[in-house]
Amino acid sequence: MSVGKVTFLGLGAMGSRMAANLIAADFRLSVWNRSAGGSQGIAALGAHVANTPREAAEAADIVISMVTNDKASSEVWGNKETGALGGMTAGAIAIESSTVTPEWIEQLAKLSGERGIQLLDAPVSGSLPQAESRQLVVMVGGEKAVYDKAEPVLSAVGSPHYIGGSGHGIIMKLAVNALLGVQIGAFAELLVFVQKNGLDVQRVFDVLATMPVASPTAAGVARLMLNKDFAPRFTNDLIAKDFTYFSDLAKRSGSTVPVSDAAREVFEKALSAGMGAENVSAIIRMYTQQSS
Repeated sequence: MSVGKVTFLGLGAMGSRMAANLIAADFRLSVWNRSAGGSQGIAALGAHVANTPREAAEAADIVISMVTNDKASSEVWGNKETGALGGMTAGAIAIESSTVTPEWIEQLAKLSGERGIQLLDAPVSGSLPQAESRQLVVMVGGEKAVYDKAEPVLSAVGSPHYIGGSGHGIIMKLAVNALLGVQIGAFAELLVFVQKNGLDVQRVFDVLATMPVASPTAAGVARLMLNKDFAPRFTNDLIAKDFTYFSDLAKRSGSTVPVSDAAREVFEKALSAGMGAENVSAIIRMYTQQSS
C-alpha cells in the first residue's frame, strides 16, 4: 500500500508532536483539533487544517485519532454529521491511538467494517520527550496484513509492535499504564518513608535510580516529585481514567488485581484532593500530607 494522504485527529500535547513527526517524515497531512488554536503550530509546518474530522478524513489513506477517552473517540469517529468515518472511503485504514476501552474498540471495528474500513488499535507508551523524539512505543492490535500496510506511518511516530488481534493493543496499553501507576505510587510512598526515617532523600533517589528495580519512566516521575514539579504532562485525571478502564476489564475477565486496585485508590484520592489536572508526580503530596 502506497500511503498518500494521512489524517491526524486530536492535537493535544501528545498528538501535536506525533503529527509534527508525520510531517517531518514527508507524509501529506490533514489535521483537525477540537479547539482551533491547537492547530496553528501544525499548520505552520505545512498541514492542512480541516473544520471537522469528516472533512479532514476525506480521501485519506490512513486516519489516526489521539483523544482523551471513549466518549471523545466516539464523537470523533462516529458523529453522523462530522465524524471521520463518514469521510473515509472503503479500503482506508482507521487507527485509534487513544487509550480507550476494548469494548469501544470492538464497536468501532464494527462501525468501520460496515463501511469497508480497516481498523487498528495502536495506543502509545511514552511521554512528551518520547513523542517529540519519535521514541514512543506503539502497541498495535488488528489484522496483521493491515498492520503491515500501516507500519511505515506508525514508524514515523515511534517503534511499532504488533501485539495480536483487534483490541489486543489497547489491553496491553492498559496493563502498561497500570504497571506505571503502581511504580509511581511506590516511588512516592518510599521517598517519604526514607525521609521520615532520617535518610537523605536525594541520596537515596540517586542510588535507586541506578538500580534495575527502577524503570526509567518511573524514576523520571520520581525526580519530578523531588523537584516539586507538578506541571501537567501525564495528568492524574488521565491515569485515573486508565485505571478505571483496567479495573473494569479485570472484573469482566475474572482477573484479581489487588495491587493495581490499591494504586488506583491513591490516584482517585488525588482527584478528590483537587489534583486531577496536575502531573502524576503530584501524588507525593498525598503521602507528605498524611505523614505530616
